[in-house]
Amino acid sequence: MSAKQKGMMALAAFPLAGLTCGCVTLSVNGNGDLDLSSGGCTQTAQAVLKACGLSAEEDFWNAIGNCANFSDLTDRQTCAEDMKTALGDATNECTVQFDARQAVCDRMGPAPYDPVIDPSNFVTVIDNPYFPLTPGTTFIYEGQRTQGFEHVEFFVTHNTKVILGVTCVEARDTVKVNGELTEDTLDWFAQDTDGNVWYFGENTHELVGGLITTIDGTFTGGVESAKPGIVMEAHPAIGDFYHQEFDLGNAEDFAEVVNLTESVTVPAGTYGQCLKTQETSPLEPDLLEYKFYAPGVGNVLTVDANTGEKSELVQITRE
Repeated sequence: MSAKQKGMMALAAFPLAGLTCGCVTLSVNGNGDLDLSSGGCTQTAQAVLKACGLSAEEDFWNAIGNCANFSDLTDRQTCAEDMKTALGDATNECTVQFDARQAVCDRMGPAPYDPVIDPSNFVTVIDNPYFPLTPGTTFIYEGQRTQGFEHVEFFVTHNTKVILGVTCVEARDTVKVNGELTEDTLDWFAQDTDGNVWYFGENTHELVGGLITTIDGTFTGGVESAKPGIVMEAHPAIGDFYHQEFDLGNAEDFAEVVNLTESVTVPAGTYGQCLKTQETSPLEPDLLEYKFYAPGVGNVLTVDANTGEKSELVQITRE
């Protein structure tokens, strides 16, 4: 008996034999190759849709394997049915993410995202008025969240990191909720000669009880096809829409400029002529955040558009 036949017999012994994965499909041309005629952006969205479906399928079958280890037949069947429901939810999320990526393509056009990073076009000081990063500066933010009181410290360190040949400024971003550290991230930024501030990567840790639970979102430009994006333009204009980071399936944030004359009052003070952006991500299609940047200061306020929760600048300290 072949290995394939043995495998089929084993599957037949499972009480829910014939379970389907519900995975998505990706269109190909007549030769069975990926059809790039639709443009790099759309083809990227299609490819990530396929990857998302395959990941959901893999999680499903691993879960089914765990279900098979319940001794009671009814428990195995209940477990498998639950996993089918979870698979349906996961594949629906894949479709929602695809729609979000396709909406990006509709706005940005069909071209692939392939920024040219020339180290000679970058400077060693980040002095963009909306995003100044002076080493030794700490921006402190606070706000009430659903999970508790949040305290954030964004510290511009004296450290640097070379990424894609560019010397980047390193910042450490820590988040505490009710006094407990929940996030600890290193971010790397660099400014080009035009004044745009680029985001070259991050090393992020989420923690529970002092233990790291995930490093999702970690990426470094140039590693495994990840690419930097722009965190702040040199000359923002209403309607500008741009990549902030690019690591498919892991870090995909976008920003749009929506206002240049906002007035903002936070515990640290009142600021006029603020830049307002809205940030979205196809990885979290329901996410919508508004960020406000004061000239000569930087980010002073972040608002969750769905919940109304705020993170407000309360203090800036300098060494």
